[in-house]
Amino acid sequence: MIGKAKSPDYIIFFAVLSLLGIGIVMVYSSSAVSAQVNFQDQYYFLKRQLVWASLGLIAMFMTMGIDYHAWRKLAKPFLIVTIILLILVLIPGLGRVVNGARRWLGFGSLYLQPSEIAKLSMVLFSAHSLTFNQDRITKFVQGLLPQLLLLLLVFGLILKEPDLGTALSIGGTVFILLFIAGAKISHLASLGALGVVGIIVAILVEPYRMRRLTAFSDPWADPLDTGYHIIQSLYAIGSGGLFGVGLGRSREKFLYLPEPHTDFIFAILAEELGLIGTLTVLALFFLFAWRGFRIALAAPDLFGSILAAGLTTMIMLQALMNIAVVTASMPVTGIPLPFLSFGGSALIFMLAGVGVLLNVSRYVSLK
Repeated sequence: MIGKAKSPDYIIFFAVLSLLGIGIVMVYSSSAVSAQVNFQDQYYFLKRQLVWASLGLIAMFMTMGIDYHAWRKLAKPFLIVTIILLILVLIPGLGRVVNGARRWLGFGSLYLQPSEIAKLSMVLFSAHSLTFNQDRITKFVQGLLPQLLLLLLVFGLILKEPDLGTALSIGGTVFILLFIAGAKISHLASLGALGVVGIIVAILVEPYRMRRLTAFSDPWADPLDTGYHIIQSLYAIGSGGLFGVGLGRSREKFLYLPEPHTDFIFAILAEELGLIGTLTVLALFFLFAWRGFRIALAAPDLFGSILAAGLTTMIMLQALMNIAVVTASMPVTGIPLPFLSFGGSALIFMLAGVGVLLNVSRYVSLK
């Protein structure tokens, strides 16, 4: 029986606000130089990040106040709208092309990234569907196959943009939810093997992905082109030492490291704040994960449990992927660091997801 709603989990609230605060500071520190060079305004990215963070916090407080059970009715229409947006973004003239990728819809200075919405909508729908079909999840055709077909549709649309990093993040999250919901290990192992083959094929058919893989294995073989991002990122991290070179004193942000305020913001943080700064960020993420999974275990019903686990997994998997890229532990995928990287859609919908998680926490008792 589900009791009366209580106060939300303040530990998750503290962890997210702390990461968001660090992110705002680091967005300004890492982007001031490029903003001055390209826009003649060193606060260009900071001002926009403050707007996105404010909108994200509003979204978080709104979803925190909505009983999470309401998402069971909204999950399907939300996913349908998401799929329509993912199709629209691929239509020439509608989707905005940046650096060869067609990932944005909008006009003027207002843009929306449907793949970021897909992360949240897939978690919401998977939680609803896996709860509804819980007695059939061990059967491949009746339980597992419908989930996989839906995942392949969303995965394929995002891969077409192309955005392999986001596609892998969503695929990994859904795969973990299938495990949590009770799918057979033999089914998941077979699907995992097929997934690895599919990823290899996706890399082989796109020359730029193959170049990234080659650069990952030996970035110094081509230090001025394919290996440039990784090498500059490692220079930044290595320069930080224990305490860093000082906030605002990064040398790599002087147009050496590409995307210092988005995909590689963790490298600038390591350079300026050192090992102490990076461990602080990692500790906040693991604090978030600890409470998120505890909420999932203590949720009053299966839907709340899968939903909390999915939201926590979504955020943590993306954080781990970003940090792995920055530290040359996996090939470059172009995925932002949750709560820290500059971005509109990513930040708003990530904070909206945190609000849903906080609402689930209002119905559990944690010490």
